[in-house]
Amino acid sequence: MKKIKAQETLTVLTELVLPNDTNPLHNLMGGRLLHWMDIATAISARRFSKRIVVTAAVNHVSFNRPIPMGSVVTLEAKVSRSYSSSMEVIVYVYKEENITGERILCNEAIYTFVAVDQQGKPINVPVLIPETNVEKKNFDAALRRRQLSLVLSGRMKPSEATELKALFVDNE
Repeated sequence: MKKIKAQETLTVLTELVLPNDTNPLHNLMGGRLLHWMDIATAISARRFSKRIVVTAAVNHVSFNRPIPMGSVVTLEAKVSRSYSSSMEVIVYVYKEENITGERILCNEAIYTFVAVDQQGKPINVPVLIPETNVEKKNFDAALRRRQLSLVLSGRMKPSEATELKALFVDNE
């Protein structure tokens, strides 16, 4: 099985918040941001798998700071973990301060994609190799998120969710 470094999946998308992208408060609409995040994460998953990918889930979205009209927005997406045919992709959203150029983290999200063949059937993806401390942290956390999702959907028994249980076991 082919192994790919997480850094090779980095996708950077830059947008300008225009009037048509905003709500009545003149801030970026959440729906427009979700659209941009879906594009950036899909490109990252496609780069990783070298396959057609479909969005399977939007597992977490945080809208921490409003992004005003006229802002330059940069989205950075990277695969955090792969499984047999699915991939978790994390995206961070930054706004750029007009005067200083400082980038401020405003939002983030976690998407899950499935690689499919030409008939839409799931197909195997490479193994992800995390290298940096942040990549390793995201890689480990992805398994806990996956186990939680499987338990909540009834596809895994809570007793089998070893990574989740480890969070609650007192190691003293």
